[in-house]
Amino acid sequence: RRDPNRGRSMRHTPAIAALLLALWPAADARAGACLRGVDVSFLPRVEAGGGVFRDGPDSTGEASANALAILHDHGIDLARLRLWHQPAGGECGLPQALDLAERAKAGGLDILLDLHYSDTWADPGHQAPPAAWSGLALPALADSVRMYTRDMLRAFAARDATPRIVQLGNEITGGMLWDTGRVTGALDDDAHWDALATLLAAAAAGVDEALPAARRPRVMLHLDRGGDNAGARRWLDRVTARGVPFDMIGLSYYPWWHGTTGALATNLVDLAARYDRDVMVVETAYPWTLGWQDDMHNLVGLPSQLLPEYPATPAGQAAFAARLLEVVRAVPGDRGAGVVWWAGDWITAPRAGSAWENLALFDGKGRALPALSTLGGEP
Repeated sequence: RRDPNRGRSMRHTPAIAALLLALWPAADARAGACLRGVDVSFLPRVEAGGGVFRDGPDSTGEASANALAILHDHGIDLARLRLWHQPAGGECGLPQALDLAERAKAGGLDILLDLHYSDTWADPGHQAPPAAWSGLALPALADSVRMYTRDMLRAFAARDATPRIVQLGNEITGGMLWDTGRVTGALDDDAHWDALATLLAAAAAGVDEALPAARRPRVMLHLDRGGDNAGARRWLDRVTARGVPFDMIGLSYYPWWHGTTGALATNLVDLAARYDRDVMVVETAYPWTLGWQDDMHNLVGLPSQLLPEYPATPAGQAAFAARLLEVVRAVPGDRGAGVVWWAGDWITAPRAGSAWENLALFDGKGRALPALSTLGGEP
């Protein structure tokens, strides 16, 4: 049983904040690269459902059980993996994530580890703590976050799959580990922002404890504010004022929620300069069709959800990917760190439907779409 007094040292004070920032490296030798990534967390589900991937000009292209090899062959260099604490059924749990990370590394892909700090989905509307941490007071909760972060990174390192980047939470605009670290609604007050800073500092300490400095992943904070500069600034001003150490800012950008590519460009340029951090579009997607490949409802299916300049066609999807790369590469000072396509692998399989099939990077027959080559190609 954990001592409830442990972890109190993680509470924010100005002196601790100054020390953390002084010790925290501003960047490492890998900064400046424009990474091309795909979140492949659905791959085990698709494979178990009988899905196949093809890399050929038509439906007679060779079927491959190795979607990761296809991604690598098209120039993708980063696999993003989500990790849940103790998920029901095991999906996105540690054993599955380790197996997938090992496969990705063997296939030449680096890892971006997305720690949700939950047993299930964490996003702007859901940040439930793991059941195992239910009822913990802030000091013990912070200690749990620190040790869990440390232990997860050591587990990946033991499989020769040390992440290149690690996210401390997923889309944590409203905070994390609710309600202790919640900063929305009536809980948007100094006490809860202090608590959120304590939790994030504990997670960052876990990263530092996990591995030697030369092997330490870069640390990302991830918001869902792709086109919302005022919202992103408000959040980041509060965590930086509390001395939370991090290396990178990750943003989700889905145009049907987050606006135009121009708004994204403005936001990226401003955040990189204001906070002197690399910025990355860590989640994005766009449809190649508005049609259905199965009987599962698709999240995006209406013309009103599209950007006028990018039709829902394979060519339109590829043009959208090219525009995002252009936006990210244009961030001054090589601060644009890359683009990651969310669930590019989530195609419809014979025994598993998909709500994302028309946003994936493979078509209804599992064939690689032009957007995959665009995303992975050289400028």
